[in-house]
Amino acid sequence: MKTSRRTFLISSIGVASTLALGTTAFAADAARVEESDPTAQALGYKHDASKVDKAKYTKYAAGQDCGNCSFYQGKPTDAWAPCPMFANKQVASKGWCSAYNKKA
Repeated sequence: MKTSRRTFLISSIGVASTLALGTTAFAADAARVEESDPTAQALGYKHDASKVDKAKYTKYAAGQDCGNCSFYQGKPTDAWAPCPMFANKQVASKGWCSAYNKKA
C-alpha cells in the first residue's frame, strides 16, 4: 500500500493530539467532524462512504466505512463515535476517510 507523506503526517498529527489530550473526552460531548474541516478535506472524509470520489481515492473499496475501521472508537452499531484522526471529534459510522484501516 502506498501512502503519501502528507497523509502520513496528517494521520500522525491526529494520533499525537489524541495521545496528548488523553481519552477522557466523553463521546456524547464530542463535536462531530464536518466535511469542510481542513483535516477532513485532507483525508477525503465523507459522512457517507458511498459519496467518496473513487477516482481520487483509489484505495477506497465498497464495504469500507468508519464503523469497521480500527480507528473508530465506538461500536459498529453506533451512528457516531470519536476518531483519533480528527482529534476525537465524532465521525459517522457510515463515513470514510483515506486513513481507513480495516479492524482486525
